[in-house]
Amino acid sequence: MAKDILFKLNGAEFHFEPVKLDRRKLYGRQEKFALDENGDLCQLAYINEYGTTIIPKGGIGLGILDQKMQWVNRSELKAVYENGEPAQLLPSSFSAAVELGETVSVEEFLNHEITAIYSLQGEENNREFAGKIADGPIYTFSFSYRDDYEGDPAFLIENEGELFLLVGKPVVITFCGLEQAALMEEDSEDIDDDDDLDFSMM
Repeated sequence: MAKDILFKLNGAEFHFEPVKLDRRKLYGRQEKFALDENGDLCQLAYINEYGTTIIPKGGIGLGILDQKMQWVNRSELKAVYENGEPAQLLPSSFSAAVELGETVSVEEFLNHEITAIYSLQGEENNREFAGKIADGPIYTFSFSYRDDYEGDPAFLIENEGELFLLVGKPVVITFCGLEQAALMEEDSEDIDDDDDLDFSMM
């Protein structure tokens, strides 16, 4: 069962159940399977760099070594900031109320690449909150699905009475001057639009 998220706005509290939107849920999906000459399902395997050993799925793992090539357990690792100071663990957005106060303009919102979209279920019980989101500015806060050392920018959006939580990352755009040559992709077929969501399907 999905966790509830609690928002606080102007002293009032509003509960919602976030449901992540997935293209596969909206449009369905297709899967491809490799079969042998007998019609049996093929299993994925790896071959070592010399081409002499077949390694079955699950036979490769990730290990961490220090500068002396000694094995390091994950429990020994510590997160630090760029200046070397210990990083502060931030609580999940579901563990405490999210105080709404910071807002952004439409231009600031559009300067983010959206990586996840959640439908906030329960807007029928929070008409007051939905109205404030629809008529007011774009509220933003730092979102963490679980306890983490950094959050992602999140935004509250209303669309035809439904509320959505959009999580993204800032887009860094490099501008070219007249004296600089811009790099353009020659083959436009390489652009992948599979992650685009059609809000008319919701």
